[in-house]
Amino acid sequence: MEALKFARTRRRVSGAAGLLWPLLGACLWAAVVGYKPVIIVHGLFDSSEDFKNLQRFINESHPGTNVTVIDLFDRGASLEPMWKQVEGFKAAIYPIMQNAADGVHFICYSQGGLVCRGIVSTLPDHNVHSFISLSAPQAGQYGDTDYLKYLFPQFVKSNLYHLCYTVIGQRISICNYWNDPHHRDLYVNTSDYLALINSERPNPNSTEWKENFLKIQKLVLIGGPDDGVITPWQSSQFGFYDDNETVIEMQHQDLYLRDVFGLKTLAARGDLILCSVPGVEHVRWHSNETVFHTCIEKWLV
Repeated sequence: MEALKFARTRRRVSGAAGLLWPLLGACLWAAVVGYKPVIIVHGLFDSSEDFKNLQRFINESHPGTNVTVIDLFDRGASLEPMWKQVEGFKAAIYPIMQNAADGVHFICYSQGGLVCRGIVSTLPDHNVHSFISLSAPQAGQYGDTDYLKYLFPQFVKSNLYHLCYTVIGQRISICNYWNDPHHRDLYVNTSDYLALINSERPNPNSTEWKENFLKIQKLVLIGGPDDGVITPWQSSQFGFYDDNETVIEMQHQDLYLRDVFGLKTLAARGDLILCSVPGVEHVRWHSNETVFHTCIEKWLV
């Protein structure tokens, strides 16, 4: 009888150990590998609550990773001017960087991708390893989307420049990166944000900002043809319209050819990665597991 009890106890312990060993192994692996902290910056009208699936994907694939979704400029506050958001997010993120000796990773979604551009450009001692831009209008926005109709019901894309390219308009985040291809001069001379970080207008900080930007180790540009919000969708990979609204891909854009802020240098280093995924709507990028495994996971080591 005692032998039977011992055998049963041993089987229970063995069963528990069978469940425990994979968990312990994962924890030990995380400790050995030392995954870098991941910082997530949300987009227009989002909040930190919207990124639970992405956090779960990261924790399942890279156990033990410290993931922080910055809880600032949520919902309506995301309409605040872009430079104000850059400074706010920078203040929240900098302590995380200082405590990460091996660096951090950025995942920056939609408008947040432009916020992160501002951070890495203006922060000389940042330690961003992978900058993952998730469906962000990096070359600007020009489209009649539901967001536009909600924000500016009295405007369409062809006349929004009347508002955006004014002092008042530049107090609204989306106007800071509104890029009307039919009013190029107005955009270049009026944009308080995108035209500056893209060095499309003379800027005394452009050389320093380029040096700071090039401190990133990888730039991953994610987007797709079924996005439905970023217009043109190729803006997520630095493509944009000419004055005929024909999309000119990044490699043929002046800002790439002249390497004004470092894209061509990144490409020459092998550190510029484009990942295009069809069938993904704009609001689904951060909760789509295929996107995570295809475009994001490998760059979080």
